Amino acid sequence: MTLFEKIIAREIPADIVYEDDLCLCFRDINPQAPTHLLLIPKKPIPRIAEAAPEDQATLGHLLLTAQKIAKQEGFAEAGFRTVINNGPDSGEEVPHLHLHLLAGRKLTWPPG
Repeated sequence: MTLFEKIIAREIPADIVYEDDLCLCFRDINPQAPTHLLLIPKKPIPRIAEAAPEDQATLGHLLLTAQKIAKQEGFAEAGFRTVINNGPDSGEEVPHLHLHLLAGRKLTWPPG
């Protein structure tokens, strides 16, 4: 069971900012921006490269939920970045698909 599955099951505490039937969003414990949220599907999908055609609705839901959370948390207008890491070379640390929502400061490009 991954760390994120334990958060979903409430076995590990998290500062949850949003939850619905398909996903959960919480504050990152090692933030890389003033606002750094992690949005995860409740269905354990290891990474985007392993998503299946039947995950299409969940993947779309995650992006629309990111927009909803950005509005709810007050950073939609100023701007935010969504990041999905895939595999060890990308910086992926937990093998459970997740979107990073970063906001609250000017984000530079390229990111890393």
